[in-house]
Amino acid sequence: MNRFSRRNFLRTASLSSTATLFPALGWNAPRKGKPPNILYIMSDDHAAHALGSYGSVINKTPNLDRLAGQGMRFENCFCTNSLCGPSRATLLTGKYSHMNGFRSNTREVFDGSQPTFPKLLQSAGYQTAVVGKWHLQSEPTGFNYWCILPGQGVYNNPPMIEMGVNKKFEGYVTDIITDKAIEFLDKREKEKPFCLLYHHKAPHREWTPDPKHAAMYEDVEIPIPPTFNDDYSTRGTAARDQDMTIEKTLNKTDLKQEPPAGLNAEELKKWKYQRFIRDYLKVIASMDDNIGRVLDYLDKNGLSENTVVLYTSDNGFFLGDHGWFDKRFMYEHSLHIPLIVRYPKFIKPGSVRQELVSNLDYAETILDFAGAAIPGDMQGRSIKPLLEGKKPGDWRKSFYYHYYEFPQPHHVHPHIGVRTEQYKLIYFTDLQEYELYDLRKDHNELKNIYSDPAYAKVRQRMLSELEVMKKKYQDNDVDKFAEGIPGPKAVQKQPKK
Repeated sequence: MNRFSRRNFLRTASLSSTATLFPALGWNAPRKGKPPNILYIMSDDHAAHALGSYGSVINKTPNLDRLAGQGMRFENCFCTNSLCGPSRATLLTGKYSHMNGFRSNTREVFDGSQPTFPKLLQSAGYQTAVVGKWHLQSEPTGFNYWCILPGQGVYNNPPMIEMGVNKKFEGYVTDIITDKAIEFLDKREKEKPFCLLYHHKAPHREWTPDPKHAAMYEDVEIPIPPTFNDDYSTRGTAARDQDMTIEKTLNKTDLKQEPPAGLNAEELKKWKYQRFIRDYLKVIASMDDNIGRVLDYLDKNGLSENTVVLYTSDNGFFLGDHGWFDKRFMYEHSLHIPLIVRYPKFIKPGSVRQELVSNLDYAETILDFAGAAIPGDMQGRSIKPLLEGKKPGDWRKSFYYHYYEFPQPHHVHPHIGVRTEQYKLIYFTDLQEYELYDLRKDHNELKNIYSDPAYAKVRQRMLSELEVMKKKYQDNDVDKFAEGIPGPKAVQKQPKK
C-alpha cells in the first residue's frame, strides 16, 4: 500500500508528538487518584439484534453478554453516518462527517493532522494504541503503537501495517488482532494508563469463518426476519432503487457454493439468506471468543477494576430485514448500534439506559473518564453522567443523521434525517423525497406517514427540528451529492407508488 511510506510515517509521527499544542477549549474537573485505563472494542457491521443481551433470537454471544451483565447497555445508541470509515472518523474527532472531512469510504483520505482524542490522551499521560481495522486511507496519528489492516483487510493470512512496516501474518484475522492487542498490553509501560482501540474486521463481508466455527449453525434453520419479504409499498424511490438485496446482490463469493438445483425464486432467496446468516454468525462467534480472551487477560492481570471497557460496532446492519444486507440507510437496523460499557467502580451491573446516545459521544466520554479537557468544537457529549446513573435535565431529545456515499457501492441515495424517541423523518436529498415514521406504532418502518393528514402537526414539528439540527451541527452539505455536485433545493416530491 504505497501511501504508507517511510516519509509519511515520519511526518505523521511528528504530528502526533505535537498533541500538547492543541488548546484545551473545554473543561473538566481535576481527577483524584489514578485515571482509568480505556479498552475500546469495536466490531464491523455487528447488528445489535445479533447480540444476546439485545434480545437476539438467532445467536448467542456469551462473552459480550458477560460484559453487559457486569456493566451498562444502551438501548438507543445511533451512528451519525452508517458506514465503516466515517464512523471511525467520528470516533476519533467527536465530530460529524462534514466537520472532520471524511464522508465516504471511497472518495476521501482522513486528515490525521487534526485534533483527535488519542492525541489529547497522549498529552494527559496515556499510552495509546490501535490494533485491527482502520479504514481511513491515511496512517494513524496520536498512537504510541499501531498495527492495522490495509483497507478492509482479509480473514485469512492478513497483511498488516505495523508502525509503517508492511507485514503478513499467518492465521485467522480475529485471532491475530487479539494476539496483537494482548501483546501491546503485555509490553506497555505499566506505570502509565493506557487507551487501546481494539478493532475487529468481523463480521464484515464476506464472512469467512475459521475452522473452529466452520460447522456451527449448519444443522440450524435460522429464523427469517418478519420484514424479509417487504415490498416497500409505502416507501419512495430509495428503498426500491438500492442494490443490497439478499435476492439479487449476494454473490458466489459471499455464498461460497452454488445453490441446489431446482429451487424456485422464493426457495432460492431463503437458501441465500441461510448461507449468508450462518457465516455471519460464525464470524461473530469467533470474535466473541476472542473478546473473552481479552476480558480474561484483564481479570488475570488485575486490570478489570480500573479499566473502562466499551463495546460497540461502527454501524448497524440489515440481517435480511426488508430483504437486505449491508447498512447505510437511516432505517433502524442500520442506524442502531450496540453500546455496552463496564467500569466496576461506579457502573451498576446489568443496568440499561434508554436515552438517545451516539458514536458522536465516544471521544468526549473517553476524555471525560481520563480527566482530560474536552475541546469546545467537539459536537457530542460525554455519557459519563448516564453511566453514573444520572440524567442531565438538558439531555438530547433528538438525533441528527447524514449519509453521503452514492451511487456505489449499493446505490443507497444520500439522505439526512432526525430521530426522536417516537418519530423519524428522513429526507432523500437528490430524490427530494421525505419519509416519516411513528416508531412506537411501526418500529419496522413499514408505513410512511409523511402525507397522512393525521400527522400534519408531527410532520411540521419534525421538519422544524430537522432545520434546527442542520443549524446546530453547521451542516452545509445537505444540498450536495457525495461527489460534490450541487443538489436540488429541498422541496417535497411525493413518493412513487
